[in-house]
Amino acid sequence: MKRAYLLLPVSALALTVALPAFAQSELVGIDALDDRIEDIEDDVADDLERSQDAARFGFPEYQPGFSGSASLSYVADEGEGNSQDFNLGVRMRYAQGQWVQSIGLAVDFSEGDDELGNTVKTDEDIFAIYDANYYLNERFYLFALARAQRDGLATGDDTSRDAFVGVGPGYRIINEPDMAWRLQAGIGASYLREADGDSDTEVGYIASSRFFWQFNESVFMTNDTDVLSTDSSVRANNDLGVNFQASDTLSTRISYLTEYDDSNEDKTDNRFGVSLVVGF
Repeated sequence: MKRAYLLLPVSALALTVALPAFAQSELVGIDALDDRIEDIEDDVADDLERSQDAARFGFPEYQPGFSGSASLSYVADEGEGNSQDFNLGVRMRYAQGQWVQSIGLAVDFSEGDDELGNTVKTDEDIFAIYDANYYLNERFYLFALARAQRDGLATGDDTSRDAFVGVGPGYRIINEPDMAWRLQAGIGASYLREADGDSDTEVGYIASSRFFWQFNESVFMTNDTDVLSTDSSVRANNDLGVNFQASDTLSTRISYLTEYDDSNEDKTDNRFGVSLVVGF
């Protein structure tokens, strides 16, 4: 009898708290906070995942055939200010024998009412990538990559289209379980088009380095370097990171990113970052 007496008030209290939460969470800001927390978690997870290079050692082990994922979001708001938001993300991979090919697509469309009540577009972006690798053996491979980006709302001398296509060889200098280092370099074409119609196509040279060093079971370091050189500019970035896996519930990444672009007034930009995941 005592047990029934205790369970009944708890169940009643749970219903009292839980039922209004669905109706009031948006009004009092709970949904907004949950969304912001998820954004932070996604950013941290992305930062930690970047250090896990699937192609670091030998032949990457991918599921044969097609695999991937797709996500879509559409929100229409008809109220004080009408708006529509459409987002699409697609990631596909095809692995067969020595070939591994990947395709990625991101689409963002948004529109809403301005101060005068006119419907205007606020986002019209399309971003697509293609990446292919052909593995000749454990150390030597060939790569091909393509990237295209479109900003439908660019004006004046803003870049409305940005594309690059490149091919070249890659080689694994070190290919050990606790240390890996690979280099790849190639030639390609860079295309830029401004919103006013002016366009420019240049030959581009690309070079990349991927270095991994595991100190012990809990600590490893990565250093990723990329350089793109064309007639008009030289762009480079270097991402140095140290990762700590203290336990299954505690992960930390400390990184230092340096970006260089000689076409900008401030040629160098440095960023220090700390990402921490704690489970309890």
